[in-house]
Amino acid sequence: MDILYFIVLLALFASMLCSLIRTGLGPTWFDRAISVNAFTTKIILTISVYLFAVGHPEYIDIALLYGLISYVGTLALIHCLNRRMTSKIPETAND
Repeated sequence: MDILYFIVLLALFASMLCSLIRTGLGPTWFDRAISVNAFTTKIILTISVYLFAVGHPEYIDIALLYGLISYVGTLALIHCLNRRMTSKIPETAND
C-alpha cells in the first residue's frame, strides 16, 4: 500500500474519532443524528480509499450500497425524531 493511502486512511480514522466524540457530546438528538450521518459518510470514504489502495476499485459498489442504506436510515431516524418532538409540543389556544 502506498504511503499516501496510509496517510489518507489515518486522517479519515482521526476524523471518524472526532465524529464519534461529537455523537456522544451532542446536546440534542438532531445533532447526534447529523454526527452519525457524518460518521457513515467517512466510513464510505474509508472503504473507497482502501479499495483503491489494494487495487480493487471494482468493489466500490459495496461503499455505494452502504451509502444508500445509511441515507435511508438517517431519513427514518430524523422522521421518527421529528414526529416524537412534535407530539410533545403542547398546542396553544388562539386568543
